[in-house]
Amino acid sequence: MDKGKKAIMTVTNSLENLDLNSNSNPSRKITTNFQSSRLLEKKKTPTLVSLCLGVVGKHLEDVIEDLDEIAINFPADIKMAMAAIARRRRLLNDDVIISLADTSWEILDISGSDVSDFGLEKVVEMCKSLRAVDIRGSPRSDYTTRRCLSIFKPKLNDVNGDSWEELDTMEISNGAESLRWLVWEKIDRDSLEILSTECPRITVNPKSSPFGIRGAAVPREALQGITLDDHVVKDIDPKTWAVCGFNLKTVSTSLSSPTELSVAEKFRLAFVERDTRLAPKRAKNARQHQRRAERELMMTSTRAKAVALASQASKSLKSWN
Repeated sequence: MDKGKKAIMTVTNSLENLDLNSNSNPSRKITTNFQSSRLLEKKKTPTLVSLCLGVVGKHLEDVIEDLDEIAINFPADIKMAMAAIARRRRLLNDDVIISLADTSWEILDISGSDVSDFGLEKVVEMCKSLRAVDIRGSPRSDYTTRRCLSIFKPKLNDVNGDSWEELDTMEISNGAESLRWLVWEKIDRDSLEILSTECPRITVNPKSSPFGIRGAAVPREALQGITLDDHVVKDIDPKTWAVCGFNLKTVSTSLSSPTELSVAEKFRLAFVERDTRLAPKRAKNARQHQRRAERELMMTSTRAKAVALASQASKSLKSWN
């Protein structure tokens, strides 16, 4: 009797859950429920800081002249966000990055910018805690990296007895000699050989691996294709750095031909256009660097001060006569 009752209850429950609708589709129900849950999710509201940075970023060229005075009291993360926006707007140069650089920065992304060796040197002097730097696409980036190979190599006290691998890791825990990862996509064969033989601790162009490399996990910043400052502007509207008219201009009819231009010609025209567009900016930067050098010379050189004072006294005497 008990077995009969259990069988009847099982059949009853099955009939209650029976769906006679032939159009029912389990996968469709799952999709509908997933879409409904997505619709219920509220869109993340941007913070007031992100909105303010977006407004400032759209008009960044209007405040660049006074940026060194404006940004002096900004927090480090705000300075880094402004530098990231300036880089995306093609406004990042020596003056901008020097004005925004903060001593607490740990990453520096000047890829594709107009920052020169002078600006990079000044920023590195200020930011002693840098652990990741991206200079790809900057002026003479390959040349600068090649010049730095000598400072990446640790100094051996006994060249005949010591070896690179036997150096105490504590002795190279900071500074250029502590470099572990180097992303250099267009590295030449000679530089790669130097790093492989004299700096085996440095891994060039590392790839992600679940097992790591030589017992160390590859950091995210060392992977190719990673933009260092993406996380800084993730909450800022991308329209902030959308520059109108940034696309290449169309070729005039006098330069065009019935056939399509070659890739080399397109690159040449793009280079000529960019060079023409940046010529006023380079001239302005050169004047600013000259004035800065003159001010530094006046502040540090006693002889320069004496010459300047003598010149002023001579002019005063001439005016009195």
